[in-house]
Amino acid sequence: MGKVTGFLEFKRDKQPYRPVEERVHDWKQVMLPWPADGLRKQGARCMDCGIPFCHQGCPLGNLIPDWNDLVYRDRWREAIDRLHATNNFPEFTGTLCPAPCEGSCVLGINDDPVTIKGIEISIIDRAFAEGWVGPEPPATRTGKTVAVVGSGPAGLAAAQQLGRAGHQVTVFERADRIGGLLRYGIPEFKMEKRVLDRRLAQMEAEGVRFVVNTHVGMDRPVEALRREFDALVLCGGACAPRDLPIPGRDLDGVHFAMDYLTQQNRRCEGDAVPDETFVTAQGKRVVIIGGGDTGADCLGTVHRQGALEVHQLEILPRPPDQRAEDNPWPQWPNIYRVSSAHAEGGERVYSVSTLRFVSDEHGRVKGLEIARVEPVREGGRLTFREVPDSASTLPCELVLLAMGFVGPERPGLLEQLGVALTERGNVKRDPNWMTSVPGVFTAGDMQRGQSLIVWAIAEGRSAARAVDRFLMGRSDLPRSGVRSWLTTGLFRKNQRTRSLYEKWAGPIASFSTSMSRIALPLMVRPGGSLRSQATSQTRLPSLERVARVVTAAPVRRRKTISYSTPASFRTSRGW
Repeated sequence: MGKVTGFLEFKRDKQPYRPVEERVHDWKQVMLPWPADGLRKQGARCMDCGIPFCHQGCPLGNLIPDWNDLVYRDRWREAIDRLHATNNFPEFTGTLCPAPCEGSCVLGINDDPVTIKGIEISIIDRAFAEGWVGPEPPATRTGKTVAVVGSGPAGLAAAQQLGRAGHQVTVFERADRIGGLLRYGIPEFKMEKRVLDRRLAQMEAEGVRFVVNTHVGMDRPVEALRREFDALVLCGGACAPRDLPIPGRDLDGVHFAMDYLTQQNRRCEGDAVPDETFVTAQGKRVVIIGGGDTGADCLGTVHRQGALEVHQLEILPRPPDQRAEDNPWPQWPNIYRVSSAHAEGGERVYSVSTLRFVSDEHGRVKGLEIARVEPVREGGRLTFREVPDSASTLPCELVLLAMGFVGPERPGLLEQLGVALTERGNVKRDPNWMTSVPGVFTAGDMQRGQSLIVWAIAEGRSAARAVDRFLMGRSDLPRSGVRSWLTTGLFRKNQRTRSLYEKWAGPIASFSTSMSRIALPLMVRPGGSLRSQATSQTRLPSLERVARVVTAAPVRRRKTISYSTPASFRTSRGW
């Protein structure tokens, strides 16, 4: 711990951004670099907790306290080694991940959490600038071949891990450029595509082969790939959008958010998108249906296209500014947040439902009939009841549907393979990441459903280890945190872990309560008041969570271990 009193001396700083009046007129990234001295102070706020719950919040099992401390000590070269030990693409997560690690930061019990995400992106940016990130090709090749279908974060993570294990990896992408939603779903102002391209260049130098304009299952039969490759990894994502089947859905001017974002991203790439087919918000009143990240991406895009006014609709009530009593730490804080796009303008409307799209005389949308709703519980399920006499019409010329995704697309790839699906329509897998078809594996949103980028990378890494073991009989590739081996059933077979659970379940279950009674009074700032967010209702943690926290703590204290290669990282974890 570099600064024992750092969390008492320094307040959390906000991510620096370019001025709104400047950034809304271009497509450059909105974030500014952190000042080095300010970032060291942010790293000093990390308390070196006995049980770092940020590990519990991060699916990758990132060694967060380690690199926080190293940044404070100005040891950036070691920090990137720690960061890359568990995360192939920290530049993606440091930019796009909502940072569940910060939601479970122990300092967040009674203060603002550590700026983990800001420190993460600063480490990787510094590493690229210093030339510390380069190709890591394998020393030998195994002679095995693997096809990865889909080039989103899960597919890229699996491909890089398998390539470094010595296999010849080919990534197939149906679009004309590699990256999946990283390429065409994420706006340029949120992550410039040069960030993606520099990582792809590293992977190509390591021997990973990329094939674009190839829709497996459509213009390339799946069986041909199965004959050509020793294993297949399905990472096609959950690309089927959630529709809104109400009257007027077929009107001109109503579009899926991803179709809209893709067109603008293509123009940012320099592609010629004809004006007659290009969907633009210029000079229009826009309504975005959906209050999530995709809706915010649409919001920032319509600002830059020159919309007259924008309303973003959400059926849920407005979240509270602070944690509610039924949302205690270390759960993800369901609170009101303001993204960079929201700071640029537009009106957010909560607790409303869309009744129908209103047409003009030419078959174009001219309005949206909406009504206020209130949440009710029926049979244990949350539903929404329309408030009587609350209907109104919202004028608009463009409607963007940003209500999430319902699962993977079934025609083509999945139907040809005949893989089993879950009740939710996702690809079903066994504990070893294999589908119902032998030799065919899956990872990311295709098997999990719509989720976070950090989950996609974690699952891509875990699936890569499973594929490597399938091909070679064993694997030196690391797992992603503890979660991967818990889901394989090893937890039930591992006597040490079972004994750890029996020993620590009780103490960890009362951790929040003990902190509020003992530790929190010691952390009150001089002259300040204690804002405890702990709850009196402490639930027994799951086996998964307990195993994760009790096995994570001793790992980060092995300061002399080298994390530069997957094999050494595996040894350091006792794997």
